Amino acid sequence: MAHVQFTDVQDRPTEFLDLTSLTLDEFQQLVPPFEAAFHAHMAAWRLDGKPRTARQFSVYKNCPLPTPEDRRLFILAYVKTYSLQVVQGRLFGMGQSKANQWIHVLLPVLLAALRALGDAPARSLTALTRRLGVSAADAASVVGALEEETASVVGAPAATPASPLLPMTGRNGGSSAPKTLLNRRSVRVARKRTIRSKMSC
Repeated sequence: MAHVQFTDVQDRPTEFLDLTSLTLDEFQQLVPPFEAAFHAHMAAWRLDGKPRTARQFSVYKNCPLPTPEDRRLFILAYVKTYSLQVVQGRLFGMGQSKANQWIHVLLPVLLAALRALGDAPARSLTALTRRLGVSAADAASVVGALEEETASVVGAPAATPASPLLPMTGRNGGSSAPKTLLNRRSVRVARKRTIRSKMSC
């Protein structure tokens, strides 16, 4: 099965930028922290998510992501496109279950590498103000102005200043549908009221 590799796209800067949102130079800056985080993760955990107890990690002969560049390309392309795992696996020459395993290994590795470089996303207004070196009032005014601009474009009411930087949805409540008990020998399902057919005479 043919699949994308780093050597295929490194000579095509536009396609590389489309896949990863990084230039080749920016991509190469990720090499040391990404590999250090990857080997630290693989020293403690196996690819299937279980703790490593015996052998150490080594790249096997038919590994779909044999080089550090291929691993980075895989996870950056996934983060950029958020394609279905089956599509991501097909693109990189593996099945959906193996793509799932690699995604769950490489996402925390990428975050650790970005933290090491100081480029991890800020998750709160105080973290953003520390990173930018501005006061909380200045950052709040910028965020508030952006929210008002977005609200005027969308037509929705402006969010309160205490709201998080990224909107989040709450958990869904329990289903109100009646539960069917499957551990009985026979299960009868019936409607609560009869519905007359429009076709009857």
